[in-house]
Amino acid sequence: MNNSEIPDADVTHALNHALNHAIVEFYEKLSSWEHDVVREKGLTLPQVHTLEILGIHRAMQMKELASRMGITTGTLTVLVDRLESKRCVRRRPHDSDRRSIIVELTDEGMTLFEEHDRLHMQLTESLTAGLDAESRTTLLRCLQTMNRTF
Repeated sequence: MNNSEIPDADVTHALNHALNHAIVEFYEKLSSWEHDVVREKGLTLPQVHTLEILGIHRAMQMKELASRMGITTGTLTVLVDRLESKRCVRRRPHDSDRRSIIVELTDEGMTLFEEHDRLHMQLTESLTAGLDAESRTTLLRCLQTMNRTF
């Protein structure tokens, strides 16, 4: 039986099965790489994720940061406390809302963010080095579609 004789449902199932395994394998490899990189800096993944969000979006209210991270403000408070003790972030009062606290990167935190971002860029360049521009564009569209689905 050749591919043209296999019912569409079987082909779709087989393709989804292969995609599932490829996505899981990629996630595991990326996660392992990320853990190794983060460990070298003496930080945890949630701490680096906090630095990434603040590095990309700049200073923001604690409530907004917690929302972007998908965690409670209580959990974020513990993260920010630890990052503050490492001199990576600082808290300051909101300019117009006395009840609100703004969290922002310090110079040291910005340096860590930039170093980590540079490592991500190097990894991306390494992983996509064998792809032509059209394949990179297709990969980007697929990833953007998948991210929107989440």
